[in-house]
Amino acid sequence: MLTSTSRVETDRAGRYLVQLCKHFARKVPAEWTDDHGTARFAWGTCVLRAHPDALTLHVEAADEESLDRVRHVVTDHLERFGARDGLRVTWSAQAP
Repeated sequence: MLTSTSRVETDRAGRYLVQLCKHFARKVPAEWTDDHGTARFAWGTCVLRAHPDALTLHVEAADEESLDRVRHVVTDHLERFGARDGLRVTWSAQAP
């Protein structure tokens, strides 16, 4: 399994976590609380955690193409939802 992580600095992490998970739940299985969430796409999974100063994202998928797809979907949505706050997602790859 390939993985990638991102830490997005924001003091509204819980708000973005819930917003993302609610949005993803319209099309894929998703569950969340105020500080933890999971979205299960057909091609991979994203786990979200809200901290007082950041939202952390952990994605995993079976291959590089699928991992890129999960990263793209999560990045696109979070940066659009957080445009007013200037949110930017930068991914770090992790060794398998």
